[in-house]
Amino acid sequence: MEKRKVIIIGAGPAGYVAAIRASQLGAEVTLVEKETIGGTCLNRGCIPTKSLVSSIEVLNLTRRGEEFGLEVGETKPNFSWMMNRKDRIVSQLRRGVHYLLSRNNIKLLQGKASFLAPYKIKVETPEGMKEIEGERIIIATGSKPILLPFINADHPTVLTSEKALTLKEVPQNLIILGAGVIGCEFTSIFNRLGSKITIVEMMDQILPKEDRGVARQMEQIFQKEGINVFTKTKLERITRYQNDKITVELDNGKEITANKILVCIGRTPYTEDLGLENLGLELDDKGNIKVNERMETNIKGIYAAGDVVGEPLLAHVAFKEGIVAAENALGIDSKMNYNTIPHCIFTFPQIGTVGLTADAAREKDIRIKMGRFSFAANGKAQAMGETRGFVQMIVEEDSGKILGAQIIGPQATELIHEIALSIKWGATVEELGNLPYAHPTLSETVMEAALSAQGKPIHSI
Repeated sequence: MEKRKVIIIGAGPAGYVAAIRASQLGAEVTLVEKETIGGTCLNRGCIPTKSLVSSIEVLNLTRRGEEFGLEVGETKPNFSWMMNRKDRIVSQLRRGVHYLLSRNNIKLLQGKASFLAPYKIKVETPEGMKEIEGERIIIATGSKPILLPFINADHPTVLTSEKALTLKEVPQNLIILGAGVIGCEFTSIFNRLGSKITIVEMMDQILPKEDRGVARQMEQIFQKEGINVFTKTKLERITRYQNDKITVELDNGKEITANKILVCIGRTPYTEDLGLENLGLELDDKGNIKVNERMETNIKGIYAAGDVVGEPLLAHVAFKEGIVAAENALGIDSKMNYNTIPHCIFTFPQIGTVGLTADAAREKDIRIKMGRFSFAANGKAQAMGETRGFVQMIVEEDSGKILGAQIIGPQATELIHEIALSIKWGATVEELGNLPYAHPTLSETVMEAALSAQGKPIHSI
């Protein structure tokens, strides 16, 4: 039986980063993966969707050429070319991860892993069954889309977020079930590709986990763009399947027919067939593996990281969790801190948030003051023709420390990191507002929101 210092199951963001960090710390590492390197993020999530988003951004600009003084003629999307570009980018990045693993002397074992005992694993490989033993184990098996039990997931009209990335043509009519991050990003993509979209969300707002003001503005933008939005609404049943159409009934009595339905109601941890029953590993009520702040499970020497431990299901969180798990597995006291995790949504316009919302702060009985600044009052945003949205800052009233921020607007996913860093280092709103900002830049909106929170706005009323 092969013995290694560290065995990692799953080569997604948490797994491959944990493998690299463990190798940097001198460990012999075996990384087991049953499908493709990079996990959901690289192959079926973050990267392919952002490739499509980038194509749509260019499409948007060319369609607005006349607004900027350009005569560009009619611009049409070539969906097949967009999808091929997406595949090329994914393949290139996947090769890059393979190279990193090779350079770090990590043994990659292709196959399906399951536990025989706490530190013994069997792997079903194309060459046959292998058994390996490790001193430390990191489980990083990720998650998969949730489907409702009464929906036939195998029917060609039913899509998950993963199947949507394999489409050959743009659906003329599309129902999107679930208006969380994934649902809203696909709404932004397919709306601009010409789909007539209906969103169905059971909660009282789209983007249920986001600030109400941000969600409200995004919903207004969707509606202005001709998207039908139903909140506080459930899918009651599928009334008819056809080869190229599906008809659904909502609990408000409406019946809707579309070419496809995209189900985006969440993800569930991938733990089945892992042999966890042979370990006595503790799971929570959603099936996530329970870990402490060092990413260690209830079994000494066995760690877990990434989507398999539960929310937030974000690749950059998985990266950090993988590093924390690897460091603790090899004797370094490392802890996970979720307080300054930026959340980014690649809609049009973008959304970036970090820390506490106003409602969350009040629930904690924290006295706050708020600052807000509109992109419509920013010179660079005006020059770009991207004036929708705002920066909102949540500040502790007594200390002036920044507790959180919400941005909806151009480059929000980039701008939010400045505020994340401010929260990380305990900066006050006065310190942020007193920093000289280059003009004209979008970053000035952060300064202006900080000044607004102090009651001394410059470019807003």
